[in-house]
Amino acid sequence: MKIAVTGGKGGTGKSTVATALAFELAKKQKVLLVDMDTGCPNDHLLLNIERKPVKNVYQRIPKWDFGKCKRCGLCGKVCETNAIISVKNKNPMFVSSQCNGCGTCVIACPTKAISWGRKEIGKIYEGSAHGVDFLSGELKINEPIAEFVVDAVKKELAKREKGYDFIIIDTAAGTHCDVISSLTACDMALAVTEPTPLGAHDLNLIIMLLLKLNLPFDVILNRYEKENEPLISETIRHYKKSILAKIPYKKEIMEAYSRGIPVKDDSIRKIAGSVMK
Repeated sequence: MKIAVTGGKGGTGKSTVATALAFELAKKQKVLLVDMDTGCPNDHLLLNIERKPVKNVYQRIPKWDFGKCKRCGLCGKVCETNAIISVKNKNPMFVSSQCNGCGTCVIACPTKAISWGRKEIGKIYEGSAHGVDFLSGELKINEPIAEFVVDAVKKELAKREKGYDFIIIDTAAGTHCDVISSLTACDMALAVTEPTPLGAHDLNLIIMLLLKLNLPFDVILNRYEKENEPLISETIRHYKKSILAKIPYKKEIMEAYSRGIPVKDDSIRKIAGSVMK
């Protein structure tokens, strides 16, 4: 079973839940934790896992044969990411870190002077600790397309997934393309939120996305205190949902988080019991 741990915004405790749930399930099950928050992976820090590189991730980029190039400037005009600077009668200048590999320049070139090269945009890592196997991807600094690394992690996951009882997938925050790519690999989702107006707003966004993807989900309230629960309860009531688990706002959890120690709490055990049913 592949379970996404996701959330509409950053800072809700998504990675805290993912790592704690993986640790709890691994007491009796074979578990793989996959960090698909490739722009800011931190699950290995929360579980004190030493990562080892598995492979590099590459993206296609254009390359020029200046013997064929007429220096017409068309490639620069059609580049939507401004990765190509073209001045008529001069060779194009290329900023590879801005290129998303769309291929418009290759199609537009009238002399077929542009073909394909590649650049490294990230890495895939593995590791293990506390009985949890670990896989993650990390986007290289200044590279624009996180979902390419997510897709590479998904391909690596497909090679490894047999033999695991549970695969916990920690997505990036938000609702953009790399989150969607992560969610499409899963059987269900846990939407982690916090009891703030922004948390409630972005919880709505992630729930709308999960409904679009037809993905079953439950809601986890982090940093719970009795007086702030109604904000989230009211937000999800019209979805005919209730809060599956409430992770209390207490010092012990924050200390474990900051020291790279798995979080242990009755709320986490409740989540584990629910997903095992």
